[in-house]
Amino acid sequence: MFLFFSKLLPLLIYPLGLTSLLLGFAIATFWKRPKAAALSVGLALGVLFMSANHWVGYGLVGLLEGQYPPLQGSPPADVIIVLGGCTRSAHSPRPWVEVSEEGDRLLYAAKLYREGKAPKMILTGGRVDWQGGGQAEALDMAELIQSMGVPKSALILEPESRNTYENALKVNQILKAQKLDGSLLLVTSARHMPRSMAIFQKLGLPVIAAPTDFQVANVDENAGLLGFILKLFPNVDSLEQTTNALKEWIGFATYRLQGWA
Repeated sequence: MFLFFSKLLPLLIYPLGLTSLLLGFAIATFWKRPKAAALSVGLALGVLFMSANHWVGYGLVGLLEGQYPPLQGSPPADVIIVLGGCTRSAHSPRPWVEVSEEGDRLLYAAKLYREGKAPKMILTGGRVDWQGGGQAEALDMAELIQSMGVPKSALILEPESRNTYENALKVNQILKAQKLDGSLLLVTSARHMPRSMAIFQKLGLPVIAAPTDFQVANVDENAGLLGFILKLFPNVDSLEQTTNALKEWIGFATYRLQGWA
């Protein structure tokens, strides 16, 4: 049940969920408390406008992504660890497994392998039945990354974990079982890296951050006047970035309270 509520409760705090709650309160109190209802509508619009603002969304994501810079000149490691959450199962009408927005994790991991950064790669991730089901994500990841030139013999699959904490626990078990005690390259989205590193380090694992899937790029600062004008308006992309950033901050706080990070 912890897993279910860990997914449910944040939905009430994310911008769309909070906006919906405020509007629901306004509807329920409109006839008896019109001033409170009006205030609730104003707050709902304020939450939605702020969270859909370019500088808010990308600013929050940038605070996360800036904590771990891109990997540069690291010595070879023993294992590349790739966290799940980057594929979509091959449910009809999809002809094959597909990458999600976070699919850069697989692309970057394959690149690191081809560059000789590590001889082994652990792909970690299961599936949750009430989130679509399908075969374990680690198996889907393996299909894709083999098509990118990583041989099956280099892969170790962890198909049971359902969140980042379980990713770390299961990987730790694999490392101990196979007596892999050298350095580890941890590949995940840049905004997800602070939470992930905290969990793996809490377990005493010698991880080196190898972030990818950066959303904030220096080119964003040179958009010019026309780009500036467009950024003044609320947009869905910025709303998504705000939501993703809040997901990480809430997740980090929850894991810290649980003693996992």
